[in-house]
Amino acid sequence: MENTTLKLRGMSCASCASNIEAAIRSVPGVETCNVNFGAEQASIRYDPSQTDIAAMQAAVDAAGYSAQPLQDDVLAPEDDAEQRERQAETRKLTRKVWISGGISAMLILSSLPTMTGLPIPFIPGWLHNPWFQLVLTAPILLWAGRSFFINAWKALKRHTATMDTLVAVGTGTAYLYSLLPTFLPQWFTDQGLSPDVYFEAAAVIVTLILLGRLLENRARGQTSEAIRKLIGLQSKTARVIRSDRAMDIPIAEVVLGDVILVRPGEKIPVDGEIVEGASTIDEAMVTGESVPVKKQPGDEVIGATINKTGSFKFRATRVGKDTFLAQIVKLVQQAQGSKAPIQKLADQVTGWFVPAVMAIALLTFMLWFNLMGNISMALITMVGVLIIACPCALGLATPTSIMVGTGKGAENGILIKGADSLERAHKLQTIVLDKTGTITQGKPTVTDYITVNGTAQQNELKLLQLAASIERNSEHPLAEAIVKYAHSQEVELTEAQGFEAIAGSGVEGRIGDRIVQIGTQRWMIELGIDPSALQQSWHRLESQGKTVIGIAIDGKIEGMMGIADAVKPSSIHAIRALQRLGLDVVMLTGDNRHTAEVIAREVGIQQVLAEIRPDQKASVIAALQRGDGAYSPSQSQKPNPKIVAMVGDGINDAPALAQADVGIALGTGTDVAIAASDITLISGDLQGIVTAIQLSRATIRNIQQNLFFAFIYNIFGIPIAAGILYPIFGWLLSPMIAGAAMALSSVSVVTNALRLRNFQPKALSPGR
Repeated sequence: MENTTLKLRGMSCASCASNIEAAIRSVPGVETCNVNFGAEQASIRYDPSQTDIAAMQAAVDAAGYSAQPLQDDVLAPEDDAEQRERQAETRKLTRKVWISGGISAMLILSSLPTMTGLPIPFIPGWLHNPWFQLVLTAPILLWAGRSFFINAWKALKRHTATMDTLVAVGTGTAYLYSLLPTFLPQWFTDQGLSPDVYFEAAAVIVTLILLGRLLENRARGQTSEAIRKLIGLQSKTARVIRSDRAMDIPIAEVVLGDVILVRPGEKIPVDGEIVEGASTIDEAMVTGESVPVKKQPGDEVIGATINKTGSFKFRATRVGKDTFLAQIVKLVQQAQGSKAPIQKLADQVTGWFVPAVMAIALLTFMLWFNLMGNISMALITMVGVLIIACPCALGLATPTSIMVGTGKGAENGILIKGADSLERAHKLQTIVLDKTGTITQGKPTVTDYITVNGTAQQNELKLLQLAASIERNSEHPLAEAIVKYAHSQEVELTEAQGFEAIAGSGVEGRIGDRIVQIGTQRWMIELGIDPSALQQSWHRLESQGKTVIGIAIDGKIEGMMGIADAVKPSSIHAIRALQRLGLDVVMLTGDNRHTAEVIAREVGIQQVLAEIRPDQKASVIAALQRGDGAYSPSQSQKPNPKIVAMVGDGINDAPALAQADVGIALGTGTDVAIAASDITLISGDLQGIVTAIQLSRATIRNIQQNLFFAFIYNIFGIPIAAGILYPIFGWLLSPMIAGAAMALSSVSVVTNALRLRNFQPKALSPGR
């Protein structure tokens, strides 16, 4: 299966989104399709052996719309085709609103005597002549409102109906009916009917709806502001050294392996590795980390970050769409185009909304005409029902909030992969934190080295040589600490044979004819090795919260190491903040229980799951989700299911991240962990979890407000337009008021969503 995203054109309302979704899903080989009306995108999962993008585009074209694959170059300049197209649409709508608005104002003025029943001396009689109004209204309907009728006709040919159908039928009915009293005024008089015309209603409705779309278009353009900001971060040129000469070239021409010179104050153009020089780099715009980071040869640098102090040269390791910034933009685009589960109800309503409104409008006309014998009221209420109904508010309620929320997350160094992840995050009850690299720095250091044979320097170094020679074959952080310690003691390492890593236990191998085994006390006992010779020291180091590993040669304990990993400065504050948010915080580690509990006490965690092997982590998460007490002895035996998040950074965390309801990876960790997660904290700071949960809750609250407003608006607006309050508020029946209400409904939803741009993480006081 493959995934693709299509950029859609021609949608005017949420019903259009439903039509496109149905058209794409009907293509053989398409597994899923989610159309986001707010983002104007279709996210599709399909079988490439059965269909292709061209077939899906053809299906969209047949449905009366157009689609293009989302451009692969996510870091295209701001003035790209899409941006220019939106600006052109805004200019066109603005021109139509001004011209039709001026004509509508004249029509309203001309209709005042008729609407009020009072003679108004300063309005000449010819101004409210029906023929004059007919001529003024024609260009508004045939030019400014032309798209409504064209789209309605396209929908009719496809046997569907959209928001444009409602507007076209409503305004068209008002205009065509008005032709009768204009051409046959005497017939109306003979029948005892007032020859009233509604040209001004048709004109004003079109003008107001166009104004609403203009305001909505401008507001929706702001929902993608976060992506535009990210794209604007990149440098436009790079100073590349070729043939021993520095030359400035466009960033698009940088290739892998190029050596690039960066001077103080300049942006780093692409990702790479420093080969010469040193500096401090401001990575705040990408990671959210406010303190500049020191960099030296061998360190990685990220494109779009700012060089602060020194000059350096670096080798390009990722360019174009592979850079860190491009990956961030792509993730944000995917998240903004995704659909949240909370939108399901709105989608179901939208599917039958327009046909239902047309049926209600027809029923309203029949009731007023047959029961009351009032054709004017029948016409006014029917047009009002058609015009006031607004599926767009329902269609925009969720996607606009998701777009702003995920964009705001990116600004705070939080990458949210999809709307479903954002929604689940606000329901979290339990947070499981991996210890090493998550709560702690992930950079363990050897603090104690003790041998059975005492302190004879030669014996110590020989044993250290054997241990470090084995450990340098492992990628584990503890192994790295041992090798680094050996180098600090100027120990020369040798080649090992038969290396094997036993997950969660230790490593073993051969140096010459000697078998070397390094690992936990539990594993030593399982191997039949007696660690009692070092038992006292072992307990002492563990009581200090250090990780202790034994070194055995040929089946006999010979030494041990105490390794400490400092707690991150932000961990204590972040964990307390999570607890104040009402979350249960659990620490998960492969360390022995005593060491784990020392760290847990330091950071304020009550529940510790220790001595858990990497292959058990996913099972631990599953048990916590079931709430069956399998890994939480303090719980009652009665199952208490929980919504669980897992936070980790290592390869061995990936299964647990995938198992959790929400997997949260630290961006400082491995690519595998990031790929398996739902949310990535670019900076690796646990405070990002607090911000992510606060943002999730703010976004879902915003969506709920939007949905409530959209549903309430339609639930009350349609009956009012049908005349249910006529005896009390007869003036509410004006189709022009209905048009104004409809235009403002969508604008209100988008404007409310834009309030999320003001989101700021809350500092939780100890009392909260």
